[in-house]
Amino acid sequence: MAGTKKTMRALVARAVGDYRVQDPVPQYQIEEVPVPTVGEGEMLVKVEACGICIGDVKLSHNKEAWGSKGVPPHFKKPFTPGHEFIGHVVEMGPGVKGDFKIGDRVTSEQIVPCWECKNCKSGHYWMCLNGGLYGFRYDGGMAEYMKFQKGALNYHIPEQIPMETAALIEPYACSKHAVDRGEIKNDDVVVLSGAGALGLGMLEFIKMKNPKLAVVLDIKEKRLELAKQLGADIVLNPAKENVVAKVKELTGGIGCDVYIEATGFPTSVTQGLEMVRKLGTFVEFGFFIDPVSVNWTIVGDAKELNIHGSHLGPYCYQPVLDWMANGRLSTKGVVSHVLKLDDHKKGFEIAGKGDDSIKVVLVP
Repeated sequence: MAGTKKTMRALVARAVGDYRVQDPVPQYQIEEVPVPTVGEGEMLVKVEACGICIGDVKLSHNKEAWGSKGVPPHFKKPFTPGHEFIGHVVEMGPGVKGDFKIGDRVTSEQIVPCWECKNCKSGHYWMCLNGGLYGFRYDGGMAEYMKFQKGALNYHIPEQIPMETAALIEPYACSKHAVDRGEIKNDDVVVLSGAGALGLGMLEFIKMKNPKLAVVLDIKEKRLELAKQLGADIVLNPAKENVVAKVKELTGGIGCDVYIEATGFPTSVTQGLEMVRKLGTFVEFGFFIDPVSVNWTIVGDAKELNIHGSHLGPYCYQPVLDWMANGRLSTKGVVSHVLKLDDHKKGFEIAGKGDDSIKVVLVP
């Protein structure tokens, strides 16, 4: 309970490229800040845990990916990062929607929609024209407490779900949406590029579609090993073999039916366009630092591809929660590190390198 506590410890970034730490690699700074106050429709949540996302890492490494040409900024300054959060309700303002009460274990979708724009009114709230994201525009979960905003989409988390599993609710919701965008059929050969936490979540949902073949690509052998354990039919390392040629060989020279890009590396995009068959489907989920140049003749004249973007996890939180609770989703081994908030610098370094980590979680 927040009780009479007036201040809390939180990670704070005051501007992109200005994180108050003069290290070779800039990092977020822990500061003592006021505990949020709640108003109409809002809830104060004591944070149980919060995962480190690659987006958090890229911003902490002074990569101004938001606010670049064609991409409007998603953050305000200063901000507390963290959108993969879980916690317990400690205070409620009047008019909170839903059957929530003090003590409930909860999470919230990353976006807080406005519910008034064209996209919200048409049911496409995750593409809200006016809303904001936790951890960027609204302060996120890398703190002792955070505020669930009015209009947010909040969910109950069953207490029996272990912390290491519950911390994956947000990334796995995003994973499910990306796989749904692929419109996978039973006779499809599906290639997933990237076996990080989100990619491994995607593998779970790919297998639920029962495709003919599920192929996973990654340059880190430990991640490929886990992908194999979680059900990948074939794992390939692009750093060690010609994966385009291998997939063509597996498909009689035709190419894969669906390619899901979950790395955010330009080579993964070009390799996917080469690998996917004519009339195939390419799903882009990865987060990029810089623009990627490709030969768009491949997309149009050469192959007539279906290109689908994927953003957030709309309509996916409740199914993910249900499947985590009943054991249908296997998340064993995906959370590789659990660190205290005080060890955030170490956590960001581990997550940034990715050599021996998959998902790093911070606990206040």
